[in-house]
Amino acid sequence: MNSADSDKAASPAMTGDTAELIAKLAYATPETAPLVPGRREFFKYRDLGVTEATGGRMRAQLTIATGEMQQTGWHYHQCESQFIFTLRGWVDLLIEDGRKIRVSAGESLLIPGGLKHNEIAVSKDFELLEVSVPAKMGTVACDPPEAFASQR
Repeated sequence: MNSADSDKAASPAMTGDTAELIAKLAYATPETAPLVPGRREFFKYRDLGVTEATGGRMRAQLTIATGEMQQTGWHYHQCESQFIFTLRGWVDLLIEDGRKIRVSAGESLLIPGGLKHNEIAVSKDFELLEVSVPAKMGTVACDPPEAFASQR
């Protein structure tokens, strides 16, 4: 058996319920990924169909600048994790340990659930991929952490 044959033999689609696997396939295009309501009025959000495909275990969406930006205010998310990958432009975040991080195009950041942060600026061409686990992610406003107490 050559390596191509062994890859086919190990493929889940070749061993089980193909219909169930196909139902979990989430293919999104700019034409099929709808704009959806999101956490912030000053961003547009495009749903990539992952929430439905995973039964709510994770969410993937695009977050796109609208040309207007407001600080999100200090907050944290009720989730396991939030992963962002910047596709275009940049976003500036303040993190509760006192750091300011700029996540530019081609860069990523994993924000653990419960970590306080504040998005303070984005470029006009900002666009990022956001993945959260689980899909349903609560957002809780909070006071600035000690490192930023003077910003109250």
